[in-house]
Amino acid sequence: MATDYDAPRKTDEDISEESLEELKARRTAGTQSAVVDEDETETADSFELPGADLSGEELLVRVLPAQADEFTCASCFLVRHRSQIALEKDGLAYCIDCEG
Repeated sequence: MATDYDAPRKTDEDISEESLEELKARRTAGTQSAVVDEDETETADSFELPGADLSGEELLVRVLPAQADEFTCASCFLVRHRSQIALEKDGLAYCIDCEG
């Protein structure tokens, strides 16, 4: 779109007055917007990404039991090294990150 740089520019006051007048006109006219609010999650569920179906895949991971120098935090349930114990209460150990 072409812009006429020689045309007189509107001030902020002119712009705000115009927008107020437009809002008042819309309110009195009783027109309603034709825009419908859509739920984004419903819209996203309808799209399928290529190669996204992993139902036939198997995940092979070797799981090791907690070692003698490790503990499981009672708050975040992460396995941590014993040097990260910040609090032991009622037989439960809490890590430095969860101490509060």
